[in-house]
Amino acid sequence: MENNENESIVREAEAAADAAEDSRALYEAKMQFLGRTGKVTSLMKRMKEIAQEMRPAFGKQVNALRERLEEMFALREAHMREREMQKKLEAERVDVTLPGRRRKEGTLHPVTRVKNELIDIFAGMGFEVFEGPEIENDYYNFTALNTPADHPARDMQDTFYVTDEFLLRTQTSAGQIRLMEKKQPPIKMLSPGRVFRSDDDATHSPMFHQMEGLVVDKGITLCDLQGMLDEFARTMFSESSRTRLRPSYFPFTEPSVEVDVSCHICGGKGCALCKGTGWIEVLGAGMVNRRVLENCGVDPDEYTGFAFGMGIERIAMLKYGINNIKLLTENDVRFLEQFQD
Repeated sequence: MENNENESIVREAEAAADAAEDSRALYEAKMQFLGRTGKVTSLMKRMKEIAQEMRPAFGKQVNALRERLEEMFALREAHMREREMQKKLEAERVDVTLPGRRRKEGTLHPVTRVKNELIDIFAGMGFEVFEGPEIENDYYNFTALNTPADHPARDMQDTFYVTDEFLLRTQTSAGQIRLMEKKQPPIKMLSPGRVFRSDDDATHSPMFHQMEGLVVDKGITLCDLQGMLDEFARTMFSESSRTRLRPSYFPFTEPSVEVDVSCHICGGKGCALCKGTGWIEVLGAGMVNRRVLENCGVDPDEYTGFAFGMGIERIAMLKYGINNIKLLTENDVRFLEQFQD
């Protein structure tokens, strides 16, 4: 092997290494000379063509060439890694003197805020939270709550039926039955959750959230109901809030009442929110019907109870002055970002 040929290969390898712009190109250049099919490997294959006595000297020259190229490529690889690291650091450099980018913080949805506030209020009065299934059967949603078979609420126009027996619950009152079947009085339960009804306008939605409450014990009266609701109104709206009960009808309570709260905006003097009456209707309630207690195995001669149910969206709309329930489901950030802590 001639020295000129040796030097020619070295110069060619150096030129190929100099032309490499990144680690990948440098590796490919290295393989052209030191790979399994590289030029130095090809020289070793010429060993069988050389005379026996000249093979040791030839092998020594090829090995020296290999070591020289390996050393050269090792140095180039080290320099290439350093150069690429500098480029990466430069690209990722952060100027700590620049002003920071402010990120908007999220906040709880107004319905979630009111739901949590309601749970806190009634939990402070000793209520436990019970959440029933959203897909109910006819018995728990209607029959056990003393709803007649021909009651309009059972109609397809008002209720979303999944099958002839199962439906999307129209009220969380079904949770009352499930709990009373499992637990004997005294009972103080709160049942929040989504309910579904075929209703849609500015103040109603096909899907909304309801908060149902139930108290069953010995000697429970309407006075206990109004006292509890007064505490709820003062905590939720204002210290001066009062409640009043008006006669109404619900199949599962007797007597039944509609509950009004004194307007927290005008203090009962009359304004646009309360339509000049000084009062705002907020929920329905009443004493638990004897038949409902009997359906759950509770002796109505020994125990009495009251129940109430309110729409969480309605409470949120009153509390925050929202005039259209659809704003609560459209997820418009301009609307939602107004409810910051």
